[in-house]
Amino acid sequence: MHILFVILLSIFDTLPGLQLVQDSAVAVMLEEAMHGKGELVEIDGYRVQIYSSNLQQTAKSEALELENKLKDRVNHTVYVQYITPFWKVRIGDFRTYEEAQEYKQQFVAQYPHMTGDTYIVRDKIQVIR
Repeated sequence: MHILFVILLSIFDTLPGLQLVQDSAVAVMLEEAMHGKGELVEIDGYRVQIYSSNLQQTAKSEALELENKLKDRVNHTVYVQYITPFWKVRIGDFRTYEEAQEYKQQFVAQYPHMTGDTYIVRDKIQVIR
C-alpha cells in the first residue's frame, strides 16, 4: 500500500497545472508509514464537535446522517460517538488546541448554520507514531 502512495504522488507531480495540497501532518504520517514507523496510537488531543443530542428518538439517526453527509466533504475523519446519554459527531485528530481552532474556523466558514453547535473538545485522538 505504501508503494501505491509513492506511485500516486509521482503521477500527480507529472500532471501540468495540478497542485496537490495537503495538511503538513498528512505528509509526516505518510512519510512515517512509508518507512515502517507507522503505528496507530491514541493520545490526548482535541476534536471539533459539531453535533450533540440526547433525544432518544432522533439523535442516533441524525448523527449517522450528518456523518454520511460530511465524510466525503471534510478532509479529516468524522467520528460518531455515543457517550451516555448523548450522540455526538466530532471531526479530526488535532494534537493542539490551536490546530483545532483553525479547523473550527474553516468549518464554520463553510457551514455557517452550524456555528452555534460547533465546539472544540478534549478527546483521545488517533495518530500514527
